[in-house]
Amino acid sequence: MPEAVSPDCDVTLLLEGTYPYIKGGVSTWVHQLISALPHWRFGAVFVGSRRQDYGGVQYQLPSNLVTLQTFYLFDAVDSPTVKAPRLPADTTALYGALHESLRAGRSEPLDVRHQIEPGHPLSEEAFLYGEPAWDFITESYGAKATEPSFVDYFWTIRNMHRPIWTLARATRTLPPSRLFFSPSTGYAGMLGVLGAQQQMRPFMLMEHGIYTKERRIDLMNAAWVGDSRNPLERDPTEVSHLRELWIHFFEIFGRQAYRRADPIISLFEAARQQQIRDGAEPARTRIVPNGVNIGQISRLRRPADTPPPPVICLLGRVVPVKDIKTFIRAAHALQQRLPAAQAWIVGPEDEDPAYSRECHELAHALGLGETVRFFGFRRIDDILPQVGVLVLTSISEGQPLSVLEGFAAGLPCVTTDTGACAELVYGRGTDDKALGAAGEVVGLADHEAIARACAALLGDPAAYARAAQTAIRRVERYYDVRQMVETFDHLFSKHTHPEGAA
Repeated sequence: MPEAVSPDCDVTLLLEGTYPYIKGGVSTWVHQLISALPHWRFGAVFVGSRRQDYGGVQYQLPSNLVTLQTFYLFDAVDSPTVKAPRLPADTTALYGALHESLRAGRSEPLDVRHQIEPGHPLSEEAFLYGEPAWDFITESYGAKATEPSFVDYFWTIRNMHRPIWTLARATRTLPPSRLFFSPSTGYAGMLGVLGAQQQMRPFMLMEHGIYTKERRIDLMNAAWVGDSRNPLERDPTEVSHLRELWIHFFEIFGRQAYRRADPIISLFEAARQQQIRDGAEPARTRIVPNGVNIGQISRLRRPADTPPPPVICLLGRVVPVKDIKTFIRAAHALQQRLPAAQAWIVGPEDEDPAYSRECHELAHALGLGETVRFFGFRRIDDILPQVGVLVLTSISEGQPLSVLEGFAAGLPCVTTDTGACAELVYGRGTDDKALGAAGEVVGLADHEAIARACAALLGDPAAYARAAQTAIRRVERYYDVRQMVETFDHLFSKHTHPEGAA
């Protein structure tokens, strides 16, 4: 009997648009997890849009990250001449039945590994070039599309489906692994589903933010999604047909990931409840809060009797979901109350250059050249000791690491009411809430409220000291990274045990 071959990796991470090519909260979390578990052999599979959208590796890769693969879903390639395969007469009906069942929600994870192979009805050449697929698309357009042109509809359908075959090809090259783990649904989550099916291994899923919600926000603002309605036809309460198609596409991916994964992890209770509403089985959901290295960050704290510097700071990528423009407007409003105040934006600007340019232009238009400073990516060790109040203006978040890092450094935070921010600032249980408020939570896009809250903290030493001490006590009691690492160490052990294989 041949000797069993040991898998290349204990845990293969499926990572969409994050580690190790993009800096950010999720990337930092991934790097922290790998580094904290040196006895596990990790693989990383990066799934990106186009190669040109990313630079080089942004982290010093840990020695226990033993393999790194990259796949790009929308890279332009020279397509060879394709001859559409001969397909059964009922293939058009097969496409329709499959799409309807997916839109309605399936009770079991979809497994189309064999049908997407060359020569089969769901193969790339069949769907992109075959006559049955053309018939299906034209019939769907006539039955369901109300406003886009057929050309826009046709290319949207092709572009929407094309990454599926990239994921299928990626599946065949994944390293042999004991466990697949994705920190999101979407394309990475779907790759996890396919990889787990291919290798008959378990699949764990974690969402730092609810992926489908964040993609909906992105899609509602995306200029690349066509909308052929003229201005008089557009109802702001209605979503254009093509945007709706993309939203449903990611909802389907999310449901497929939920139906394969066990466990399905979230960072806080409201996110767990959203996962359940979106199709996750409650018994397979659980909460694992984020954690930070308190011992390391606590060295950045100022002495308690030191007055806070009049500096508010946003730690985050310069992208629309972080709503940097509201932070800039808040800086303008704060300047009216505290003329000496400064507002720092610390985070990479290369992910959405157009939005970054708009933010610079807004700061200039408001005359904030001496007040608002864009630092790009910096180490928090260099920044936090110089900050008075940490600010988060995001319109969508999970459980932001930046807030926990601010707490560990003794900084009160002013945040928008998104994700877990309210429970971070005010507590999430009787004992936690008894600690008090570690800052203030305000409504989305309310720059005046942000300015008032920051001015109140910076202008009242006693209130500032209370909020700072609450921040420290809360993060030390509930959000130490050691608790998180121990939990994942246990989960990996449980799900890589032979009896845990799917």
